Amino acid sequence: MTEKTITTTIDGKPVTAKEGQTILEVARENDIEIPVLCYHPDLKVKASCRMCVVEVEGIPGLIPACSSPVREGKAILTASPKVLRARKINLELLYSQHSKNCKDCIVQPSCPLLSLARKMEVPVARFEDRKINQPIHQFGPSVLFDGTKCIDCRNCVEVCQEQGIGFLELEEKDTFYQVVPSKDPKKDCIYCGQCIVHCPVGALEGVGEFNEIERPLRDKKKVVVFQFAPSIRSSIGEEFDLPHGSVVTEKLVGAIKALGADKVFDVSVGADFTTLAEAEELIDRIKKNEDLPMFTSCCPAWVKYVEFYRPDLIPHLTTVRSPQIILGKIIKTFWAERNNIKPEDIVVVSIMPCVSKKYEITRPELSNDGVKPIDYVFTTRELAHLLRKKNIDLAKVIPQPADTPFGVPSGAGVIYGASGGVMESALRTAYHSLMGKDLGSLDLTAVRGFDGVKKATVTVGKKKLNVAVVNGIKNAIAVLGELEKDPHAYDYLEVMSCPGGCIGGGGQPVPTSEEIRKKRAAALYDIDAAKNIRTAHMNPQVTKLYEKFMRDKQLHKNIFITSYSKKEKEVIL
Repeated sequence: MTEKTITTTIDGKPVTAKEGQTILEVARENDIEIPVLCYHPDLKVKASCRMCVVEVEGIPGLIPACSSPVREGKAILTASPKVLRARKINLELLYSQHSKNCKDCIVQPSCPLLSLARKMEVPVARFEDRKINQPIHQFGPSVLFDGTKCIDCRNCVEVCQEQGIGFLELEEKDTFYQVVPSKDPKKDCIYCGQCIVHCPVGALEGVGEFNEIERPLRDKKKVVVFQFAPSIRSSIGEEFDLPHGSVVTEKLVGAIKALGADKVFDVSVGADFTTLAEAEELIDRIKKNEDLPMFTSCCPAWVKYVEFYRPDLIPHLTTVRSPQIILGKIIKTFWAERNNIKPEDIVVVSIMPCVSKKYEITRPELSNDGVKPIDYVFTTRELAHLLRKKNIDLAKVIPQPADTPFGVPSGAGVIYGASGGVMESALRTAYHSLMGKDLGSLDLTAVRGFDGVKKATVTVGKKKLNVAVVNGIKNAIAVLGELEKDPHAYDYLEVMSCPGGCIGGGGQPVPTSEEIRKKRAAALYDIDAAKNIRTAHMNPQVTKLYEKFMRDKQLHKNIFITSYSKKEKEVIL
């Protein structure tokens, strides 16, 4: 059936649209700028900010472009005097509910409010700030919500509901609705941070962002080691006006060295270690037919979900620690001993794509003998802010390779940054361990992509492994429902709480969208495809050390193995 098309004009320019397309969609396809604040391509259209209002021939008044379809032959004006006047008034009113604390705001480099105010020459302090006394809430060690900045777009509430959590709610107070954390003892934040990357005005941010980022570098008595997650290499370039998906691995290392770090390691090497241990555990569980399906545990937001909402499923979580924790522990044991450095004199800083990693490093289960594997977690945004503060332009930095011995990962380690990467990496190694040869194709395309749930069957000898890859907690809840009906539906389940996995994490650059996330992920798969070594079990530095750790059972346990327990609701500050 032929799709019906509509023709009209926008600002005098002839345009063609598909029936049902909104004015905003068609304008963007034709490079016609219409400002938005509450609109986000990941979410439902709410038309609450009224910044996208336009005039349409034959329709009285102004209508929002984000929710209004294009009509045959009805001319559209996006910048008439009437439209511009309405937008200015709307923007001034929005500023009346947004405190102007721009210096340390996560969206400051590309703030839509600020850029619109400058472009439209709007006096941002014309109206009294009606939210000056709104509270600031802290959710655990990961998320801050500043009510004085909230413009009531409700994106955070919607995305929290889309995650299947519903921790953020609307509460009526003094004839206004305001966003508040749930008082329900059965609801808690899992620290996925999706509220942060879907907030257009920086009302939500990670705990500690921009406040403590220089502290580790000031202590000259310490050996400061930075390590960066797999996904950072294809996302942080956006903070410095590079195209989405730009791979800046060696520039990233050079920039961190310019800050004064003593060593810079690649967490993708930690992912190779994780793969070896996780593949072993998967094989052991399959042979014993115990606690299947096995769940991945690299995503701390997913782990928090299981421990709080579904503690009955704790036995299904793999006991293997996440890559950042494993590498941090190796740095403070093997590397410290090899370089004659006391573990307590080492400061490990992780650059992570998500704020839930700030929560992960507080878990007491991950410390041995009182020594934390990781001392600080900075988000991608946080590192970019520090670089700008020090006048270090990532795009112009002289590239440097990551330091040995943790600077050269396999391709399998790099793809941990995309949804399906953990499972694909583990299955490559598990297959080789069981069959003595590699998979016919190392590219398990069935577990790649951006569908909420991806399913595949991998044949290993006479055994068929049914696997599923999930991104988004709401999708995970649906799969858990399948398992309640059929406990044997899957053997292995990967869950990442964020859309697209770590490349869409709550600590990544804003704005973000599916299109942007796809470019970040594609860059990681390109790196994998170009690698000479694409499996963890073929990375010589990793396998040599892993065999060494395996010979000492207590050391192996201290570095690679963790435990989980039922969690109570965190105190909201």
